[in-house]
Amino acid sequence: MKELIIAFGLFLFIEGILYAIFPAKMKSMLRKLELINEKQLRSGGLIFAVIGFIIIYYVKELI
Repeated sequence: MKELIIAFGLFLFIEGILYAIFPAKMKSMLRKLELINEKQLRSGGLIFAVIGFIIIYYVKELI
């Protein structure tokens, strides 16, 4: 559970830094998301989730 809280904190930290350093770029990227259809977004999200799971699994196995 501790790792999950740390991971969520890291996620919020990275998101916050990106919005703080590149606010105009982030707004532009969010506008571009509207142009991508839902199937592509869902597929991309699933791919990134699987990649993230694999990374977490292997890192946990190494430690």
